[in-house]
Amino acid sequence: MKITDILSHIDNGHMALPEFQRGYVWNRDQVRGLFESLYKRHPVGGLLVWATESKSAAHRGDGQLAAGIVKLLLDGQQRITSLYGVVRGHPPKFFDGNAQSFTGLHFHLGDESFEFYQPIKMKDDPLWIDVTKLMRAGMTGLGSFITQFSTDPAHTANVADYVSRLSRLLGITEIDLHIEEVTGPDKTLDIVVDIFNRVNSGGTKLSKGDLALAKICAEWPEARDSMKVQLKDWGASGFHFNLDWLLRSVNTVLTGEARFSYLHDKGALDIQDGLKRASRQIDSALNMIGGRLGLDHDQVFFGRFAVPVMVRHMDQKDGALSAAERDKLLFWFAQAGMWGRFSGSTETIIDQDLAALEEGGLDALLDRLRLWHGGLRIEPGHFASWSLGARFYPVLYMLTRMGEARDWGTGLPLKANLLGRMSRLEVHHIFPKARLYNAGRSRPEVNAIANFCFLTKDTNLSISARLPEEYFPEIEAQHPGALGSQWIPDDPRLWKIENYPEFLEARRELLAAEANRRFAELLHGETQWLSGTAAIEPHAADIIGGITGESEEAELEALAGWVEEQGLPRGQIAFDYADPDSGAQKAVFDLAWPDGLQPGLSQPIAILIDEPPEVFAMANAAGFRCFSSVAAFRAYVEKDVLGQQAA
Repeated sequence: MKITDILSHIDNGHMALPEFQRGYVWNRDQVRGLFESLYKRHPVGGLLVWATESKSAAHRGDGQLAAGIVKLLLDGQQRITSLYGVVRGHPPKFFDGNAQSFTGLHFHLGDESFEFYQPIKMKDDPLWIDVTKLMRAGMTGLGSFITQFSTDPAHTANVADYVSRLSRLLGITEIDLHIEEVTGPDKTLDIVVDIFNRVNSGGTKLSKGDLALAKICAEWPEARDSMKVQLKDWGASGFHFNLDWLLRSVNTVLTGEARFSYLHDKGALDIQDGLKRASRQIDSALNMIGGRLGLDHDQVFFGRFAVPVMVRHMDQKDGALSAAERDKLLFWFAQAGMWGRFSGSTETIIDQDLAALEEGGLDALLDRLRLWHGGLRIEPGHFASWSLGARFYPVLYMLTRMGEARDWGTGLPLKANLLGRMSRLEVHHIFPKARLYNAGRSRPEVNAIANFCFLTKDTNLSISARLPEEYFPEIEAQHPGALGSQWIPDDPRLWKIENYPEFLEARRELLAAEANRRFAELLHGETQWLSGTAAIEPHAADIIGGITGESEEAELEALAGWVEEQGLPRGQIAFDYADPDSGAQKAVFDLAWPDGLQPGLSQPIAILIDEPPEVFAMANAAGFRCFSSVAAFRAYVEKDVLGQQAA
């Protein structure tokens, strides 16, 4: 079928994209390569379509399908979308991606090359032709393009060649592409998805969540968009989740199971009801976690996969939890996150916890956690971890927001809901990094959790790089008790840099005591759950990598925000890389996309700034593509993902 006819089929609804297809992911290099091949009349491969009844076809986008048999693209989406975008000048109705990838393609009549618009390079050169404008003008509008260069004496000798090249470029839409069809009443969605995965065996396969969502959208086409609205709302509040995570919560509400296969027999009304119930309980869970524990943003929200379990319990109780039951559920959430309950096989662990809830409620859930981990009591050694990515970093934040911690500059409390967003609090190194490094201290010592506290930005700036022995007396004089509220040892001897290891040891004792007190508070007298000592593994020195301070964190936060502005996932700051089998924390990657910048379509990405070779080796072995600087990563995103080129 000719390309022009394929594009017309898309316009009139005879060809579309099946719901289970992923979005558009090509970059400008790929679009340019496609048009170079077509211009040279090189083969670019055929298309594979699923010929099915329009009335039962679940398709992407809001375009209206034609009556009768329609063709849904199984293989060739990226090529056809690119062709449509360049020829028509706008994306097709099923488009979901970055339109910049095919916007502004130009062709040079002299060297017959394709480039995307570059104002400096292309200025005052009439041989650069806007491909989209040419395609939209067609043969009847060819005259205006010929006038563009024929009046220039420098090019009059080559007018005939240039006209021939324009005609050849226009002729791209007359090229025939072979179309192979999958058809027949036996071709169910499962079979077609299996065919799709086989065809794409060298590239993208659909996840279990994708397949479940495809089946849902077959009956409820607005499902994906409805879920994205919910995700956007939580993202605006500082909690960035994905579709799989939300669908997991819908699943647990409806079926009491984690595996998506249990959703396959649920109809549209069931899913709509499940989404409504799950969203309501997620809102409640986030409010509980943020309000009671103070964990109010992504970096400190450890254990996000505990939420589907919480949502199931809360839905079963219709949200009617007593204060004691609410706090016990929060105790489990914090403990599960603290010990890395969901770092291993997430689906299996969620199923185990759902089964425990079904068997014996929250007590059975806590029994399973204690059986899995051992004791749940915190010891000083647990605070020996380091870096902003360590699991006990959120614990320190939680203690600050739950308890009586006060700012050292204002003397005001730092409790949850009193200061609003986390952006108003900053991590403060009690002993300045530079002074510690000058004293010969190692990176884990300098960035030990016990050397962190949280302060307002103004207070952090006012303290600057002074040593505790200089500024602690001032704080205590101005705001008596403010140091103790942040678990600072009251022995002035420990405020001296030469006694730094003793300071860390003493503060860990205070932090552990406070943590156990706060956890006991959540248990309302049922302190038997805190009996027994949890193993202290791995040792802090065994966990490598991690953010070294506020300036590096700010740089990474800015980068994550920039990526999000490009329509890509935000990424995880201080990503906790765990052993896939044991779930034990092994390293902290400064900024990571464990599912890739285009989830499921590209390899995992890690930004590792000033990290030792061991961190790079571990990340590489785990399949991450690593970048050692923000500049290198941004260049990669602009060129290879977004396809942007410097002007």
